[in-house]
Order: sequence, then structure tokens, then C-alpha cells
Amino acid sequence: MPGAPICTRCLAGFHRIRAPFCERCGAPTAWPVRRCAECAGRRLAFASARAAVAYEGAVRGFVASWKERGLRRLATVAADVVAEVLDPPRVAALTFIPPDGDRSLKRGHHPAERLARELGERWELPVEPLLRRARAIDRQRGLSLAARRANVRGAFRPARPAPTAVALVDDVYTSGATAGAAATSLRKGGASRVQIVTFARAIR
Repeated sequence: MPGAPICTRCLAGFHRIRAPFCERCGAPTAWPVRRCAECAGRRLAFASARAAVAYEGAVRGFVASWKERGLRRLATVAADVVAEVLDPPRVAALTFIPPDGDRSLKRGHHPAERLARELGERWELPVEPLLRRARAIDRQRGLSLAARRANVRGAFRPARPAPTAVALVDDVYTSGATAGAAATSLRKGGASRVQIVTFARAIR
């Protein structure tokens, strides 16, 4: 398609995450389960997590171009794929992982917020900035799961009161540590049910 930010063939090659999957964290499984090995035994602040595609192959390059190389138009493509795969969440509003000041200045945009606003248009849901950063977070890449959780613990604070049901939007779900820390803060802000929505998800 002339002028399209990504070719149709590449887009079709993205591995969509379809059922069966873990009811809680959204990890693909051999059959439907309420809790998979990845999230069993963990206290999760969110009610469910869902992603549209697996974070592998061409999706990794897509996300790198979108986040690190400033191709902002890819947020529209990502939102189209999410809306294709996932049903609209039954929530009062969407919110997003708040930007890290230094990284957002370097990138010139904030992918999670842009994705949330694109999805808000498609799902006809308001988008509210409900979280703020309490401190800077070191990069998660290369850290163990325990280190990732420690790295983001207490990193977010409520920015304003949250509605009872809210969906938290981010670009990639890797270990769930960031999503969990942000969901904890949303619950402190008044949310009783937090759903996680991401474009991509790491598959173990």
C-alpha cells in the first residue's frame, strides 16, 4: 500500500495472540486456565492482562522503530491491531503508563499515551492521565524477574482519583512488573478493577 507505514505482508506476519490463554495474565496456553505457571502464586494488582501480538520476530523491529526511532505513525497501526484482536474493555476510562521525562524528551513522544489515545478513539472511551512518576526507573532490560519487581516498586503515584474500573495501556508487557506496580498505584487512587491492555507481549 503506497505511503503506508508498514506493508500488508509484514503486518499479516505479526503473531496474533488468540485463545486459549491464561485468564489472568493473558499468556498463551495449551488450554484455558485461570492461572498459568507464570502468574500462579503471585499477588497481582490487576484483574487481567491482554495483548494483541507476541513480542517476537518482526514485532520487535516494529516496536523499536515506533519507540526508539521516532516513527510516531506506527501508533496508529498498533492501535488498529489491538482493536482487531481485543474486545473493548468494560471500563470507565483508559489510562497509560506515565512518561519517563528523560526518555520521552529523547524520543520526542510517549508511545503508551499515544496508543491509549488512539484506542480511546476506536473504543469511544475517555483517556485520563491517572498516574505520575514518583521516581526515575532504571532500564528493565537484562534484569531478573525479582530485580524487575524491585526496580519498579513504588515508582508510581496516583495523579488524581481513578474510576472504579480502568484499563491501563502500555506498548509491551514483558514480565508484568511495570504493569503490576502501576496497577497497585491505580488501586490506591480508587480503582477496584484494573485491566492491562498492551500491543505486544513477551512469550516465555
